Amino acid sequence: MGDQDDQGVWGRSAWPVWTPARPASRAAHIRGVVVLSLLLVWPLREALGPDRVWPETLVVRVALGAVTLLYAAGWLGAMVAGVRLPPRRRILLIGTLFALAVVAALLRDGPSYLGHAGVFGFALAVAAWLLPARWSVLLGVTTWALQVLTLGVAPGPVVWEHVGGLVPGIVIPVAVTLLIRLVVQLGQAREEIAALAAAAERDRLARDLHDVLGHSLTTITVKSGLARRVLESGGDPELALAELRDVERLSRQAHGEVRLTVSGRRRPSLAAELAGARAALRAAGIGAVLPPSADHVRADLAGPFAYVLREGVTNVIRHSGANRCEVLLGDDWLEVRDDGPGQHVEGPGNGLSGLAERLRAVGGRIEAGPLPGGGFRLRASRA
Repeated sequence: MGDQDDQGVWGRSAWPVWTPARPASRAAHIRGVVVLSLLLVWPLREALGPDRVWPETLVVRVALGAVTLLYAAGWLGAMVAGVRLPPRRRILLIGTLFALAVVAALLRDGPSYLGHAGVFGFALAVAAWLLPARWSVLLGVTTWALQVLTLGVAPGPVVWEHVGGLVPGIVIPVAVTLLIRLVVQLGQAREEIAALAAAAERDRLARDLHDVLGHSLTTITVKSGLARRVLESGGDPELALAELRDVERLSRQAHGEVRLTVSGRRRPSLAAELAGARAALRAAGIGAVLPPSADHVRADLAGPFAYVLREGVTNVIRHSGANRCEVLLGDDWLEVRDDGPGQHVEGPGNGLSGLAERLRAVGGRIEAGPLPGGGFRLRASRA
């Protein structure tokens, strides 16, 4: 149960909203219904027990019993399922419960019984459960004032002890119900935070694994293909063995990076990515023009730029068909350009979406698109 606006439990429009119980919480839901049912035992015994003074007329007795049971059933149903109703039906339900309480009081002992403490306690509890909290408090104050007025117009002198005794019958149902409501809201907020945290962790793993494995597997594929072509053409076996050793090294490196990614301890290095990009482009037969170092890049941008460089070079190797790739690097910007005729992607894929999220976290942005003279450009920058 939560509120429809951001003003909290005291918000003007803070109508409690029902959140369907998950299978794991159905047992708790059933226990709650049982507890609510037990709360009716003592009031029903007080109202319908054999030690009470019943009206003399049988018809009135039957009517009183029926109205009391209907009042109790209405209270139980409202507490269990009332939060599923829209606001207007909630107001109608609460008005019906107040009407049943009035009828029961009139059948019990006439108009004077309307000033009895606790007559409207269950109806006020429903109001505190279903209405905005401010409304329920105002309704409680109004109910107390009307009960005091009833005592004032009743025959005989006003007993001020009775007036003071009305206060607990108003305050306790409203205050306790609002407290329970707040506890439920806090519990739901805790569950929502846990769900959001789990979703964020899944997104992080998906993004990081894409960035890590995409580049590593692409480089492994390129080097394996190069070694195969060397062996098939009868070339230098030492060259093929060197490529296969790189494949083994890259596989072990990828395994370690995956472990660090899953544990959340992986920290990308822009300098390492430059070295890896140079080796991957060489193996793919693509001419590489890379900056000699990345020491001048701002520290908070080095990590995101490392991911951009890895994704950009991977896309050049996989999609571009380029002969040349150039990486330009400034203090707060990075560009990966190629001269290929191929289309890298049709719209933002997982890689570019992940890069955009990383850049937004540091106040940057990602741009990708064809160059006017041919080729493709991937740019990351912070204004």
